[in-house]
Amino acid sequence: MIQIVTENIIRRLLCILICLLGWLLLTIPVCAEENSVHARLATSSLLLDAQRVEQALVAVGEWGHVLISEDNGDNWHQATVPTQAILTGVHFVDRQHGWAVGHDQVILRTLDGGQRWHLVYKDPEAETPLLDVYFLDRLHGYAIGAYGEFLETIDGGESWQSRRIGEDDWHLNQIVSGSGHLYIAAESGTFYRSDDAGQNWLSLAPPYEGSFFGCLPLEADNLLLFGLRGNLLRSEDAGESWTVLETGTESNLTSGIRLADGSIVIAGLAGTLLISEDDGQSFKLQQEADRKGFSAVLQATNGTMIGVGEFGIKTLSDSSFATRQ
Repeated sequence: MIQIVTENIIRRLLCILICLLGWLLLTIPVCAEENSVHARLATSSLLLDAQRVEQALVAVGEWGHVLISEDNGDNWHQATVPTQAILTGVHFVDRQHGWAVGHDQVILRTLDGGQRWHLVYKDPEAETPLLDVYFLDRLHGYAIGAYGEFLETIDGGESWQSRRIGEDDWHLNQIVSGSGHLYIAAESGTFYRSDDAGQNWLSLAPPYEGSFFGCLPLEADNLLLFGLRGNLLRSEDAGESWTVLETGTESNLTSGIRLADGSIVIAGLAGTLLISEDDGQSFKLQQEADRKGFSAVLQATNGTMIGVGEFGIKTLSDSSFATRQ
């Protein structure tokens, strides 16, 4: 009985997102009614997600921070956002149309590339933070979060409907697309796949019972799934079967990207960078000297590698990829 109660407490404590300082974030007061806090050192604040959309880079994080760069990360400006809630996920379907989600079930929308943001949904009484967002097109999208929260819109965010996609209330950490599928990385060894644009979901069973924080689709039905304690899995059949990969780390893995040269980078806490030159068949471990955790890594159009995380924003030097031959 004690073990059951203890396991339940641990699962509840994993409520905060994709890994970075998630447990601590629950103690930060949030307010969905005020504008974001403009800070001179916003680029050094906690940032939890980022995306490159065409030539622009967009990052989101604590106190409603939305930071935008249009010069490959050399300079960043902070957008005014109508919330101080912690923002945990961002997704642009094209250069102009984007969404961000976060605590208090806040959902923000921009129609002008991130210069202006509008609050289109919130539900602070639910006490279930949203952790990621994905849109199929300008009208049809999904927002996912803690305790199995799954919201859908078919009118560009004007209205949202809640539904369940599984029998359990596991936290849904990330939603991505690849080769005609949608994938959701979740906790307690749970991984979902949809083959019909999110209308129905199949619960798959990877060979690890801990939390997954992210998924990186590759070509065809190949994909990588990663999460707690350095666990990294590879599938060649859209998640039906898996190979466990050696990572050399027990740090939580949080983000993945394929670079322009075809190599793959998986990033995580404690400054962890895993680099693959063989399409994700094997990885070499490289670790940042400051040991500060990543929440996302991006590659700008000029090839510059940029990381966001507990350090804010930083440009990664060539030495960060010293394992590459």
